Amino acid sequence: MSITHTVKCFQHQNEYCLYDAKQIDDFSPNMLSALYWQKNKAVTGSAQGRGTTWFVKYTPKHNKQTQHWVLRHYYRGGLIGKLINDSYIFTGQTRTRAAQEFSLLAHMQALALPAPKPIAYRVVRSGLIYQADLLSTRIENAQDLVAILTTKSISPHLWQKIGATIKRFHHHNIYHHDLNAHNILIDEAENVFLIDFDRGEIRANNQSGWQKDNLDRLQRSFLKEQKQLLNFHWTHENWQLLLETYLSHAP
Repeated sequence: MSITHTVKCFQHQNEYCLYDAKQIDDFSPNMLSALYWQKNKAVTGSAQGRGTTWFVKYTPKHNKQTQHWVLRHYYRGGLIGKLINDSYIFTGQTRTRAAQEFSLLAHMQALALPAPKPIAYRVVRSGLIYQADLLSTRIENAQDLVAILTTKSISPHLWQKIGATIKRFHHHNIYHHDLNAHNILIDEAENVFLIDFDRGEIRANNQSGWQKDNLDRLQRSFLKEQKQLLNFHWTHENWQLLLETYLSHAP
């Protein structure tokens, strides 16, 4: 069943939420706040980026099967992020960062691409300004590629799988705005996933060079980590193997 058939809306005053009723049977907008999970002792971990990403657990009232989710608040990057932090200009509900990422994640689920499932999002307006939060599924038993490469090298076959996975997304015209080594996850079975699709979008194949831009950004992230980390098991040969597989792979 497509996620679009199970999505419901919650709206109250300046707060607008969309959620997957198949995943949540007792939705509350408070679920888009870290404080809710802290009060319920349901925080299982966190990670630091522009802000804190929270890992939480949720047990539905009816089927009792615990789910593991990621809660992320939207923060601006770069110099403007130091000034405005987490506020955005409101130009329409469907054009908010949270709505667009939720929609893109749902689209990728319909294509069976290895990315998180969308659970819910919230947009809180204050005049012409909004703030937003997103809940998505957590990739179980997985680490980001940088964390792995700081401890060990990975096999040539796994580099090939990474290249083939990126090609699958590009084959379906999925543009990842921030494709870097931290946003590639590998689980215990060596399945490859892409995460964090903020500002991602569907782009036409004839749009100028965006696939190459994605790959160039990824290569720069490897080079950056190599300079900053004492032990980082990445070589130019690894990159060539990834790239050759990407170029030759036909999804």
